Amino acid sequence: MTETTARDLFKAAYENRYTWDANFPGYSADVQVKQGDEVYNGQIRINRDLSVDVEGIEDETVKESVYTQLRDIVTHRKRSQFEQAHGKNEFSLGEQDDTGATAILVKGDAMGSNYKIRGKEICQVSRVMGRMAFVIDTQESVDTGKGYVSSRYDVVFRNPQTDEVSRVLKFKDTFAPVGDYYIMTNQAIESYENGTRTVTEFSFSNAKLLEPATV
Repeated sequence: MTETTARDLFKAAYENRYTWDANFPGYSADVQVKQGDEVYNGQIRINRDLSVDVEGIEDETVKESVYTQLRDIVTHRKRSQFEQAHGKNEFSLGEQDDTGATAILVKGDAMGSNYKIRGKEICQVSRVMGRMAFVIDTQESVDTGKGYVSSRYDVVFRNPQTDEVSRVLKFKDTFAPVGDYYIMTNQAIESYENGTRTVTEFSFSNAKLLEPATV
């Protein structure tokens, strides 16, 4: 009974995430990256096949950071069936914390994942990957009418052997509808590492859906 309940709870939250459907045509936008006093401008495109392109940014490190950020967007918006992603895993219910979130414990996940569910949203993801462990806690989300998208969340990286915190990231994401699809318009990231705080902001403007390919 517990296995069924835990699986059903997690599946309902997993399928409630906002993802792009099979008709997603891709989009293009201008991007501006701010880090401290440095400002970079360029153009991005997420294609229909979910590949990404970054142009106009000459600094290779900044260009790579934009590319990585777009790949993260694609990872969260890409639609995949629950059975394909989690069908082989076993789920069990853990404790409920004082915020009302219920722990979902997973056996069989290659990335050592565990979760917390609040209502029909995944509010925490915990993973241990070799010599790195991290926990993502979601504080706020946006209801798009076709599923939720996390809008404010923190990521804490730890050494799984010593439990020492190595890095903390605080994200604030903003979204807007373009045609029939919600896309990210801004992402601000506060990074805390080795006693140093840095703030990076990605701003996207002039977003346009790509024209469907003519057959």
